[in-house]
Amino acid sequence: MTDDTFPRQYARTRRLTLGAPRDLRITSDGRTLVFLRSSAGDDPVNALWAVDLDGGPERLLVDPRQPTAPNRASGSESAAERAIRERRREQAGGITSFSTDGTGRLIVFTLDGRPHLCSVDSGEVSTVDTDSAAFDPRLSPDGRSVAFVEDGALRVVALHDGSHLLHLRDDDPLVTWGLAEFIAAEEMGRQRGYWWSPDGTLLAACRADESPVPEWNLSDVASPWEPPRTIRYPAAGSDNATVTLHIIEVATGRRLEVDWRSGEAEYLADVIWDSGGLILVTQTRDQRRLDIATVDPETGSTRAVHTITDDHWVDLVPGVPRLLDDGRLVTCEERDGSRRLCVDSEPVSPDGLQVRSVLSATSEAIHFTANPVDDPTVLHLWSHANGSSAPVAEPDGIISAVVGGGRHVMRTASLDRPTSDWTLPDGRLLTDLSERPLVRPRVTLLDDGWCSVAVLLPHDHDGSPLPVIVDSYGGPHARRVVRASSAHTTSQWFADQGFAVVVIDGRGTPGRGTTHERAVAGSLSDGVLDDQVRGLRLAEANVPGLDLSRVAIRGWSFGGYLAALAVMRRPEVFHCAVAGAPVTDWRWYDTHYTERYLGDPREQGSRYDADSLVTGPGRLERPLLLIHGLADDNVVAAHTLRLSSALLADGRPHEVLPLVGVSHMTPQEVVAENLLLHQLDFIRRSLPDPT
Repeated sequence: MTDDTFPRQYARTRRLTLGAPRDLRITSDGRTLVFLRSSAGDDPVNALWAVDLDGGPERLLVDPRQPTAPNRASGSESAAERAIRERRREQAGGITSFSTDGTGRLIVFTLDGRPHLCSVDSGEVSTVDTDSAAFDPRLSPDGRSVAFVEDGALRVVALHDGSHLLHLRDDDPLVTWGLAEFIAAEEMGRQRGYWWSPDGTLLAACRADESPVPEWNLSDVASPWEPPRTIRYPAAGSDNATVTLHIIEVATGRRLEVDWRSGEAEYLADVIWDSGGLILVTQTRDQRRLDIATVDPETGSTRAVHTITDDHWVDLVPGVPRLLDDGRLVTCEERDGSRRLCVDSEPVSPDGLQVRSVLSATSEAIHFTANPVDDPTVLHLWSHANGSSAPVAEPDGIISAVVGGGRHVMRTASLDRPTSDWTLPDGRLLTDLSERPLVRPRVTLLDDGWCSVAVLLPHDHDGSPLPVIVDSYGGPHARRVVRASSAHTTSQWFADQGFAVVVIDGRGTPGRGTTHERAVAGSLSDGVLDDQVRGLRLAEANVPGLDLSRVAIRGWSFGGYLAALAVMRRPEVFHCAVAGAPVTDWRWYDTHYTERYLGDPREQGSRYDADSLVTGPGRLERPLLLIHGLADDNVVAAHTLRLSSALLADGRPHEVLPLVGVSHMTPQEVVAENLLLHQLDFIRRSLPDPT
């Protein structure tokens, strides 16, 4: 498009993600890679693809838009699926996820609420009949049955004749079977609620009762004729859902409840059932203790095998724990300031390496990603085998990898290239149909041992003083300053409008070690904000042309909180702010995230008062634009509305931009495009005149 602009492209391509291969999975025999991909960089409908790793073209298995696609007329997306898509921040349509049998060669997925089966070898597709919209279908490892969640119930259907083998449900609408509750899906990375036994005869299933959780009502103020939507939101200090775990014999329906709440456990963080056995991962409410236990499926009894404790909190690391076939336990634990890969409690990764995730764990080898010593801006792939750990790939960038069947497929993002490709074991590249961004990030990286800083200048900068935009997230568990071009496209677009853009990762962000991440314990405000100022000074000292008499700050979610915090508490540094979907009082955010850092508000009320934008210290003296989606069920719009009311009562002028029908994401093309343009306009008219 000759009239295309970056804001339009960014919105149209769902942040440049459409058309790229995603959800890659290698079959157990290592012969085939199965993945999702849409047909173009602006096509939001994913299709199912496969490619043989030993040669041969990519094969289209299922295209939801083709006339030969399964008949989906009677299906519809369930409310449960819409909720979990929001938890996953899913922006595409079509086939958005899939699961397989034990071989990986039989696939199940949903389209418009109906489960569909596809054979990788023949491409044959069939449909599983359901009574209503189904969600999260999963094949038994032997490929003979499929389980799925339907209207809050867990059902199992035999594939050979379509007979219904199991139907678990409660009459209470607040009780669900097989679904991950809000906290598990949003904060713990557990987005499923049931698991097959390796032989396909048993299921471990969660029963979640939301009746203890406070009831919140979300109204669409733009449609007053519509009734409010009621959700159960576990705000800090309130009750969580009551989650129980049950072992069910599929053939008979016999059910055993597993007692996992020993040791004052509050959260069922994960369940793993593979050839190593059935294990549970639980956390206490304060998250300072994590327990790993095995379960006897015949009796439901548990046996504690390992406990991890921390004076602040125990992190949940993707991919662990894992119990290997030979009985060894794989974990990640904080040791001597580093997050180490451990086998039977003994660290096996090098000291100083910061392990971020475990991709696969077998008796033969463990593959994991890690930040190297003293450089959190890159991510490498490592393996541990035969008693020693060694790097597999150490690029000057961010690596992604999929491991399975004794093989791996990798992709490296860097600052040198605008896109990155998945490389197959024989060197072939997986076709990537995503669009090349209309901006080319020009990034200078700085580091003082505590803060990582990225500075982006206009491509046509003549050396004259530039106003500054701080474009940070700044919160725990998220990193923005990385050696990946794709991470900086929006920042570069703002820079090309005549700004120096500064992105700062300070305390709490991952990859720099235990002390750095735990530095936010007890406070999410002043120390985090101090690091933004520190990073800004580091940029000024090393990059000529930054005019710190004109500094704007913008952010979303925690970044929105940080932006509003900056102009309210450090107006001598920050001269205007754009705060998108900000948390304005941490009492109104969820239990698992908030209490990890601030504790229980019933016991640590002063911490919540100190970090609140509504009641805490600080007065607004600078222009502030508040933006919030009115359909947001994660950071609800009340955060912005209550802050606005408090500011108005205090005589503090500000602007509010409500987004009708928008959730915590902004996938709508027109909304997303004009949102960037509106922020730019606000910053331009709000910064001080240079004269």
